Amino acid sequence: MEELESKINSCTNLDELELIRVEIFGKKGVLSKEFAKLKDIPAKEKKDFAKSLNDKKVALNEVFEKHKNKLEKIALEAKLESEKIDVSLYGYEANKGALHPVKDMMDRIIDYFVALNFSVESGPLVENDFNNFEALNLPKNHPAREMQDTFFFGDGRMLRTHTSPVQIRTMLDSKPPIRMIAPGAVFRRDYDLTHTPMFHQIEGLVVGEKGEVSFANLKAILTDFLHHMFGDVDVRFRPSFFPFTEPSAEVDISCMFCKGKGCKVCSHTGWLEVLGSGVVDPNVFKAVGYEDVSGYAFGLGIERFAMLLHGVPDLRSLFDGDIRLLEQFR
Repeated sequence: MEELESKINSCTNLDELELIRVEIFGKKGVLSKEFAKLKDIPAKEKKDFAKSLNDKKVALNEVFEKHKNKLEKIALEAKLESEKIDVSLYGYEANKGALHPVKDMMDRIIDYFVALNFSVESGPLVENDFNNFEALNLPKNHPAREMQDTFFFGDGRMLRTHTSPVQIRTMLDSKPPIRMIAPGAVFRRDYDLTHTPMFHQIEGLVVGEKGEVSFANLKAILTDFLHHMFGDVDVRFRPSFFPFTEPSAEVDISCMFCKGKGCKVCSHTGWLEVLGSGVVDPNVFKAVGYEDVSGYAFGLGIERFAMLLHGVPDLRSLFDGDIRLLEQFR
């Protein structure tokens, strides 16, 4: 008994202790061999012999567990010491992160209009036909629907092709005056240097009493906005067509790369198209139940603004996740 206790207490690590455990408590260990002798002991002596062995087993187990706990504590302290970190030391310099150029551009545009008391509205990405087309003066079979390259679901719903449905939802849920912008993702079946299936728009809407909101108001605010974004550029309004505005206008800025002289970026015209705008068509107001009001609306592509301001030639590269491009915006 004393010899076995001494063996246990002489172990200096857990591996040695495990070998001793097998030697004493294992199937072929010392205790197992002692218990095997029970079959040869006379019946009168068997009970006392078994009790003595069990007492020895319990005592040895207590010694074993006590020494095991001691060695485990020593091992833990050694591990903690080896993995200790001096938190007072300076670490490696962390690389600076940055907003994605599209997200950064969206925030900059939102900040401009929020400062002019525009509210920021949002709506679902999956829309119904009324909000996405009909209420915007695009009835069924209207040829302009084909320009949208829409992703349709089987139940007639669709991925919204512009953020204009948010304008419809806002007008249905509230009364004039309205002064809002609607930023968000939109979807169209298109993919090339200047188009992707998913991109981002910000559309604006201002509605007031009849005669209170005019094209002159629209021209003034968009001219100031474009000077805010692009600096000292010329701004021009070209007559155009949109089903939901009348009159409508495309808005251009003088090419900031060639200063209006003509280059590859502006297709040698000296001008860059940046957004669409116009006075809200009366049919749109009729669809939402508005009477005796006037208003204007405008819309722009966030990615186009990011491409122009940062000189990115391929729109798709903004979504490729190439760290070589993105790290330039830190």
